[in-house]
Amino acid sequence: MAETKEYITQSEEMGHIHISEEVIAAVAAVSAAEVEGVSGLSANLGTDIAELLGVKNLSRGIKLLADGEQLVIDVAVLVKYGYAITEVAKHVQDAVMNGVSAMTGLSVTAVNVHVGGVTMDKVPKKQREK
Repeated sequence: MAETKEYITQSEEMGHIHISEEVIAAVAAVSAAEVEGVSGLSANLGTDIAELLGVKNLSRGIKLLADGEQLVIDVAVLVKYGYAITEVAKHVQDAVMNGVSAMTGLSVTAVNVHVGGVTMDKVPKKQREK
């Protein structure tokens, strides 16, 4: 059974490079999850069928809009209680933009961050004092 996947294509001198949107979404997800203050990704951007069936999906919380080689990425995150939401969101924007650009060579024109909730994880004392 063949799966239909969307690819973003880059034209190079020696041929074409096709990168799956799922791969790009996974890179964006890992980049966002590594930001201090992010406790995880949220499914606020819509639930796909795999998630409804209980299949874990690394790209959950990521939505891509591709126009040629330019990307707009939407990221839905959960922020740990005690962290400045706008500061965490700006760091997520930077991390996702840099991570996707560095790994794919694609131009990321915008990273929209959607904060879907706050979690009650333990916050380091120095972060609470800010």
